[in-house]
Amino acid sequence: MLTAGVEIRKALKTASSNSRDSRLTESVKAVAVQVNKGDDLTHAFRSQEGRYPPLFLDLLNVGELTGSVPEIFDALAEFYEASTKRMQEFRSQIAWPVMQLVAAVLIIGLLIFILGIIGESSPGQEPNDILGLGLIGTSGAVKWFTMCFGSAGMVWVGYIFVTRSTAGREALHPFLMTLPGIGYCMRSFAIARFSWCFALTQQAGMSIQPSLEASMKATANGAFIASTDNVWMQVREGETLTDALKSTRLFPVEYLHMVDTAEQSGTVPETLHRMSHTFDEDAHRAMTWMTSILARVIWGMVAAFIIFIVIKFVMQYVAMLNSFM
Repeated sequence: MLTAGVEIRKALKTASSNSRDSRLTESVKAVAVQVNKGDDLTHAFRSQEGRYPPLFLDLLNVGELTGSVPEIFDALAEFYEASTKRMQEFRSQIAWPVMQLVAAVLIIGLLIFILGIIGESSPGQEPNDILGLGLIGTSGAVKWFTMCFGSAGMVWVGYIFVTRSTAGREALHPFLMTLPGIGYCMRSFAIARFSWCFALTQQAGMSIQPSLEASMKATANGAFIASTDNVWMQVREGETLTDALKSTRLFPVEYLHMVDTAEQSGTVPETLHRMSHTFDEDAHRAMTWMTSILARVIWGMVAAFIIFIVIKFVMQYVAMLNSFM
């Protein structure tokens, strides 16, 4: 609508009315009111109590400063649509392994409960402790569920709490990037976002320092964000972008070679824009591979437990026959 020349307040109202989320409609109405009072778009959106992500606000500011708001909105729409699609694919891929794991935990808890009841109903017979952890009957099943689901919940809440702050991400993400599979996936997503944002901000005419800062922040990766000052300091002192990125030890060699070639030919934004799609596809393939490996690991754990239970029952049955003989 902006590209067609529609007035900004009318465009905001029409676009927000197509959303199924009433919160967005209310928020954009408030933005339109502030724009009507004379505020710029960036200030109006920033006043919405953190409802909009920093990347959206930073690039909107770039668009207003450079007169390229329609192009920025178009690029953001493409970026968020791709991000939503990737998240949906990840959830669909991880759903089955998670269901397997939850089912295994529930089956074990149910077995602990049933064997405890059987033991209690047989006077003189000691209840069967299938795990060897002292978990028997109702109390054992409750402890088992608390141990499994409580631990998973604590890990999840802890991760959310830590990653809410920049300092937390800068402490946690470098460690996660050292893990096989996970690290490659995180690195590829981060490089794809850096390349996309840097290309977009440079094409919009943004100066190098805020462009680097916004691009590093767009990665949402603490390891990349922590290296922002170092990259800018080297660029300011006259180093090439290639050397500055190389000093972080976060970018692969092939990426640096292509950036070096692009610097020499003066086509950095165009090259990084192409590379952002390449690394996004690499990250998607890595994520698919990682979830398939996770599914096999969970299936193997369930199978190993079943085998363990069968063997233990057989040994108990043999021991019982020996005692009768």
